[in-house]
Amino acid sequence: MNGITLALSKGRIFEETLPLLAAAGITPTDNPETSRKLIIGTNRPDVRLVIVRATDTPTYVQYGAADMGIAGKDTLIEHGGAGLYQPLDLNIAKCRLCVAVRKDFDYAAAVKRGARIRVATKYVKAAREHFAAKGMHVDLIKLYGSMELAPLVGLADAIVDLVSTGNTLKANNLIEVEDIMPISSRLVVNQASLKLKRELIQPVLEAFAGAIKP
Repeated sequence: MNGITLALSKGRIFEETLPLLAAAGITPTDNPETSRKLIIGTNRPDVRLVIVRATDTPTYVQYGAADMGIAGKDTLIEHGGAGLYQPLDLNIAKCRLCVAVRKDFDYAAAVKRGARIRVATKYVKAAREHFAAKGMHVDLIKLYGSMELAPLVGLADAIVDLVSTGNTLKANNLIEVEDIMPISSRLVVNQASLKLKRELIQPVLEAFAGAIKP
């Protein structure tokens, strides 16, 4: 394709990207929540969207299947960010990466006595770096969903997960004990595309930059 392809995931990232696309004069011709199409056209013949799983966005951009993409900082940390230019923090899909435990688990005491704790998470790389920096010994258990269940059934002592309102934690009798980092979504660009399609990509970058809300 002579134009540019932007990789997006369904849900919150797609919804919160729409005003940025509008600022760049781009309107999708379909809604991925109601359409089954995975490639969505726009009002511009030189721009199309590909709808991918959030965790796959950096991979599509890294290998050039998409010229640009929007991915959470959490996803980029796990991916490693190889071969990706990350020019903009878009300040959308904001949440935070936290450590949470059952209300009756004394996390502070376990840390103090140097206990080896089991931690369930999808974010293994970020969790490993966090606990290593604290000098804690942990066994990391990789899960892909429903992290909150792990401490309730004895699979893990703690979880590392994304939290926005904290309502899911509360509903499952869990509490946050540590903030690891704030998370928001970033624009990522394939480095070869940036060189070869600069005249198409640069105006989109500038429009996005001008539309970012603080």
